Amino acid sequence: MQTSRTWWGQRFIAALEKFTDTARLARGRGYANENRIKSWSLADHRVSAKIRGNINPYFGVTKEPTYQTSIALKPIAAPDWAKLIRDLGSRAAFVSRLLLGEMPDNIETPFANLKQHLLPQGRQDITTHCSCPDWANPCKHVAGLYYFLAAKLDQDPFLLFELRGLSRQELQRQLQRTPVGAALAKALQEDLANLEPVPSFFERPQPLGSPVAAEVAPLDYWYADKRLPDRLDRGEQPMVPALLVKKGGDFPAFWPKAHSFIATMEVLYGQIRKGKKAW
Repeated sequence: MQTSRTWWGQRFIAALEKFTDTARLARGRGYANENRIKSWSLADHRVSAKIRGNINPYFGVTKEPTYQTSIALKPIAAPDWAKLIRDLGSRAAFVSRLLLGEMPDNIETPFANLKQHLLPQGRQDITTHCSCPDWANPCKHVAGLYYFLAAKLDQDPFLLFELRGLSRQELQRQLQRTPVGAALAKALQEDLANLEPVPSFFERPQPLGSPVAAEVAPLDYWYADKRLPDRLDRGEQPMVPALLVKKGGDFPAFWPKAHSFIATMEVLYGQIRKGKKAW
């Protein structure tokens, strides 16, 4: 089952819960996975999917069906997008993060200032369809697609811009036309222009002192003029403790839980240091 783990995906589900029957919405959790959702696509601010259903003799379904399900968000009109781009383009903090492919956590503020919204606020913002015989909305297939979409927003929150009628590429292109965006884009290009490739990521060893003789007598090898120190000083503590653990982030690919992998490992190591069993 795919569930949302980032603030943006969770905020999308929280917005739906404001105007959707939470009991019916929860029924779709079991459908938000690749086993149920056979294929999906996003085009013209609409997410369409083929979802594998269940056999249900009560509704006359005797063979496992495949339902056509879709979710569409009401697109923001082009003139309103132009106003939003002007507002976003005047804020360096927003422009810099959006040009770098990051979603600001307060992105809804400029939308609210112009009486617009990125997240759905009511039933009038969403149109759904499912070919299953359940007449209620949302059916479990639509609800499953909601959760599936929230999980996809974890990976790419800019999908919500596309559902509102503006792709990531077009958003960044229009932001680069604003004065602040043009200056930031030029600075980014200059930084990239100064990058120089190196033959190897690792530093090459350099010879120190006199060159080593081609042949060394066995006695000189075992009884050299300089001996290793009797005691070696301990190195400095690493700047980032548990670097290998933290390198994968809070939700590495092998971690299926909804809570942070790093936080779990911190608790585990803390118990080990105290001599306690971690299980």
